[in-house]
Amino acid sequence: MSDTTASQSRFQRFFVTTPDKFNLDNKYTEAALERHKREGLELAVRARWIAMALTGVLLVFLNPNWDVMWYHFILLLLCGNGWLIRRAGRVGQSRIELLLIFADLLIMTLGMVVPNPFSDDVRPLAMQYRFDNFQYFFIILAAGTLAYSWRTVIAMGSWTALMWTAGWVVAWWVATPIPGLSEKVAASLQGYPAVAELLDPNSFMVPMRVQEVIVFMMVAVTLGVSMRRLNRLLISNAGLERERANLSRYFSPNVVEELSQNDEPLKQVRKENIAVLFIDIVGFTKFAAGRDPYEVIEVLRGFHARMEAEVFHHHGTLDKYLGDGLMATFGTPVPTPLDAVNALSCARSMADIIDRWNLERRRAGEPEIQVGIGVHYGPVVLGDIGANRLEFAVIGDAVNLAAKLEAMTRKMGARIVISDALREKALSEASTAADLMNGFQRHDAQAVGGVERPVDIWALR
Repeated sequence: MSDTTASQSRFQRFFVTTPDKFNLDNKYTEAALERHKREGLELAVRARWIAMALTGVLLVFLNPNWDVMWYHFILLLLCGNGWLIRRAGRVGQSRIELLLIFADLLIMTLGMVVPNPFSDDVRPLAMQYRFDNFQYFFIILAAGTLAYSWRTVIAMGSWTALMWTAGWVVAWWVATPIPGLSEKVAASLQGYPAVAELLDPNSFMVPMRVQEVIVFMMVAVTLGVSMRRLNRLLISNAGLERERANLSRYFSPNVVEELSQNDEPLKQVRKENIAVLFIDIVGFTKFAAGRDPYEVIEVLRGFHARMEAEVFHHHGTLDKYLGDGLMATFGTPVPTPLDAVNALSCARSMADIIDRWNLERRRAGEPEIQVGIGVHYGPVVLGDIGANRLEFAVIGDAVNLAAKLEAMTRKMGARIVISDALREKALSEASTAADLMNGFQRHDAQAVGGVERPVDIWALR
């Protein structure tokens, strides 16, 4: 590394306004930071306007004279600059925003250090520092914690300390003491030098000025550390939002909510009775032959999006995509009292959605999509499999039978084939299941490939 590069690196290390490095490729982090910044700026500006209005009223109470308008002018400048900061604010480092923040502090400093041009007060300049005007800087610093990073908050403290120190040093340098005033105070308080120094109108009380900036810096650093912790919490929360979003791709919202509130509920391998649904596009290989691959992908995306939405709408879990089909389960990761009803209702809704989609495709001159759906209710084994990369798995004869029922839709010319076990369970769960069975025809003792015993099934043509 060259000396120039090393020097720049050391300079950047101590440049406190350099923003933290966040993984902005993560859209959830970026969105969280952007939302935090916007909401913070809105709150900061509103808090500033309210604080400036209250300060204006307070100044009239403290100084009921026309020369107070000078300070009201300073307050208006601060309000206007706050509006500009809100417009210029963004995530990351913004030179315009930093310049406006610097202007904020400069306006405050000049307003307090420069003598009021509308006042004919003949008091020594040092007397102006007896009004404790420095405390108003805490308003700007407190408002800054609502919108800025911890580095910027500490930078505001540093800039304020430097400006205020430079201001009173210049004022002390150019001020003209009133002759004889200090001597008269000292003579009146002979024997009490500390009290004389405190009451000397010509004294700038250097220890007090130093104390002001040190205390202000301590507060700024403390607030900066708190802001850093808040930023880390914000990023952590963005990660949780990302995890919840990833879960929502597989589970319905109510299941995601339950998963997020429990400690590792999926890890325990167990046996449950659930409903399993398979859906597949009939004749997809023939449909895709000779077509533009992009067109085929768009059809699959449209199909998966519509079917996935129905699974989640009926409180199911998307187990996996299977090329031109998918597998869904109802009763995972935790069973509910309406698993069979939800699965049956989902199957019928899927068929209706395909009908509406085909109507759109016919109007667009595109070929229709035909599907086969198989649903079964029975025992399965479920739990996490894998070592480092875990996957929630559902295995068992019920899964195999549901897949076989979906395949039987071709031979039977049916859209939906369900097992009698699913029908009986659905009827026992809710009376509305009888309406869902309208149109289904019973087929007793059907031979299913790979299944030893014949199966009673119901088919919807």
